[in-house]
Amino acid sequence: MSTPVAFGQGSLSRAAALVHTLLTVEALLLIGASPGFAGLLLVGPDPANLPLAAVCLLPLGPATAAALYALHHRDHDLTDLHPARAYWRGWRLNAVPALKLWTPLLAWLTVIAFTLTHFPATGLPGWWAVLLAAVGAGSLLWGAHALVLTALFTFRARDTARLAAYFLFRHARATLGAASLLVLTAAGTAVLTEALPALLAAPVLLSLLHSSRPVIAETRKDFTA
Repeated sequence: MSTPVAFGQGSLSRAAALVHTLLTVEALLLIGASPGFAGLLLVGPDPANLPLAAVCLLPLGPATAAALYALHHRDHDLTDLHPARAYWRGWRLNAVPALKLWTPLLAWLTVIAFTLTHFPATGLPGWWAVLLAAVGAGSLLWGAHALVLTALFTFRARDTARLAAYFLFRHARATLGAASLLVLTAAGTAVLTEALPALLAAPVLLSLLHSSRPVIAETRKDFTA
């Protein structure tokens, strides 16, 4: 005779718990980043407005770190779900550390984007544009590692920055996983809608956590007491 499955332990309950957590975290991330998103609606598509767009994206850093924290600490039991509590705890813990890394990253990416959109005026050879685009992509991947580390561990900003750079090549599979998410998101945005990254942020971040498991495991083993 088979053993009955307790409520909250079966596959259907786990699936329901995951969907509930994703929807809650998605909504809270949008709320946390909403001041910036509202500003983006007022900023025109002119490349001259790139610095303003970067300022509007500042709240996205803490909101993303909080979402990563909540997804990492999610409950699997349908009878004991508190994703909102985990999100706001993650926001309180990580808002300032995330901004310390997110702000210079945004500034650097803004410089790259501004240069690329005005590239003919620079007089540089064409291969410089390819190099700048590659540096920008690498910076985004560094930022993905940095946000994961910021969300889950307590390090000084400079130590987190060094670890994120170290893991870019140390765990190439994790970096490739982040790159594939970046490419898929960019392709979906180009084909479907510019709102796609915001609408699918929670599943994308959960996938990022999954691909970052080797990074998380090594950090916990070798770089924490």
